[in-house]
Amino acid sequence: MQTPARPRIFYGWYIVATGFLVQVACAFYLSSTLGVMLKAITAEMGVSRGTFSLMRSAELVAYAGVTPWIGSLLDRHGARRLMVIGSIISVAGFVLLGYARNFWEFAAVRVALVSIGHAFVCYFVVNVAISRWFIRRRGRALAIAHLGQGVSKTTIALAVAYLLTVIGWRSVWILFGGLVVVLALIPAALWMRRSPEDMGLRPDGDPDYAAAPAPDRRGRTASRPVGPAPEDVTWTRQEALHTPTFWLITFIFSTVDIGIAGFNLHVLAYISDLGHSMVAAASVATVMAATQLGSGLLWGFISERVSVRRATALMFVVQAVGLVVAMNTGGLLWLYVAFFLYGSGLGGAHVLQEVMWANYFGRISLGTVRGLSLPIPLLCAAIGAPFFGYLYDYTGNYDLSLILFIGVQVICAGLTLLVRRPVKPGRAPAVS
Repeated sequence: MQTPARPRIFYGWYIVATGFLVQVACAFYLSSTLGVMLKAITAEMGVSRGTFSLMRSAELVAYAGVTPWIGSLLDRHGARRLMVIGSIISVAGFVLLGYARNFWEFAAVRVALVSIGHAFVCYFVVNVAISRWFIRRRGRALAIAHLGQGVSKTTIALAVAYLLTVIGWRSVWILFGGLVVVLALIPAALWMRRSPEDMGLRPDGDPDYAAAPAPDRRGRTASRPVGPAPEDVTWTRQEALHTPTFWLITFIFSTVDIGIAGFNLHVLAYISDLGHSMVAAASVATVMAATQLGSGLLWGFISERVSVRRATALMFVVQAVGLVVAMNTGGLLWLYVAFFLYGSGLGGAHVLQEVMWANYFGRISLGTVRGLSLPIPLLCAAIGAPFFGYLYDYTGNYDLSLILFIGVQVICAGLTLLVRRPVKPGRAPAVS
């Protein structure tokens, strides 16, 4: 009997390509994109910036509230249906933003439609979908899709600023709705599939994904899930919540997210306070964004070669070293060095976190597990900006905020090395 030939291109790479396009579209939902239009919207609608900012907090709360439910749906039905539904909700939301008559209509649409559409379409759903298709090449697959987010972040602010002067903020939102159709709705409907097994394939396109990975030149193998033992385990919500691994990973990334969200908002002000112009500060921030974009793929490859715990600990250390350099210099050249290091570490944050969750809890219940964990870092990120802001008001500088942030990164680097694969009740522990 002749064995059917495997396709030249593993279908999982179509999933990655779809994820890349969707990640580009996800820039339309970001607070930084909304921030470009802040002055124009508040001026026309006669609302204060403080009240306008509360809307963003409400969006994060709404997002956090639906992720556990979405996670369960993702495990049962796959990403395709969710992404199509979410894209339709998003398109309706973006179009209605363009016709909002007052701020409360605008805020209601953002919270009820745009933020919910975001939850159904963007990072969480994309990362779980890709993790189901890859094991050995999971790091690079997630990193390639994550490049879409990096590309969009480096271009969206300038693009929106230009469009504001040409077509106005209302038409910009309607344009975003059309782009969601092209970048998310159509690709998801055409190419997203639930799992390789549904198409008669194996993860990574391997003939037998239970086979152990080949050792490297030094005879070592990466510490990652191998075969059905870790990857095919089904976790209920209660079982996941009762594992120390769930809470340790959640604590690590939630705590760090407070600092990342806070510092990223205040970074331009910090550099400006050192005596540099806003143009110089923006150039330093551009270096940070560029290195963040380029380093994600590197961290993805690193996670395939060494234990994801070690890769993540190294990522935190690199970020901390960059901030230490920034705190101990005022010169522009050294600030470029400092934020090159910080951005290089930051580029691995999303990639390595997703690899860690998938490697330790497997593919089958990943949506359920990630959906349970996401509300905590989302809420922590929501307090990051005011935390940095109020500490600045109290002390007159950002030194205390940065010292605390550096300390958190060092502590979390150590805690990351303590993470072990969870053991499902009644199942023998796997090698971590």
